[in-house]
Amino acid sequence: MNSKIALTLDDAKKIATAAEAEARHNNWPVVIAIVDDGAHLLHLLRLDDAQFGSIEVALQKARAAIAFRRPTKVWEEHVAEGRMRYLALPGILPIEGGLPIMVDGQFIGAIGVSGVRSNQDAQIAQAGIDALLKSG
Repeated sequence: MNSKIALTLDDAKKIATAAEAEARHNNWPVVIAIVDDGAHLLHLLRLDDAQFGSIEVALQKARAAIAFRRPTKVWEEHVAEGRMRYLALPGILPIEGGLPIMVDGQFIGAIGVSGVRSNQDAQIAQAGIDALLKSG
């Protein structure tokens, strides 16, 4: 029988706390969205002064990352290379800052961050994932 690992609310809070710490360390007002493996929202955090438009962007980055099991940066790179056909895929958001969360070879969810430059969004998201993986 297969054993499925699930992303819990406690896991999502660990990820969000570390991501928030990275954002605050750099004075970056962002929105952090964490979804489970079905792209359902588990946790959303909007830091003070984060633009409200980033709420939906962060959520869509997370959903795209888990739907296609890859960082949203991949789609950004494809589009930048002129491969526009990828824009026709449903649920794609070709902007860096969405990362799938993988534990023991299983995709268990994703994080999306929006509010600053996309590479900075990804830096914040990675800090959250790193904290989860270090906590065991």
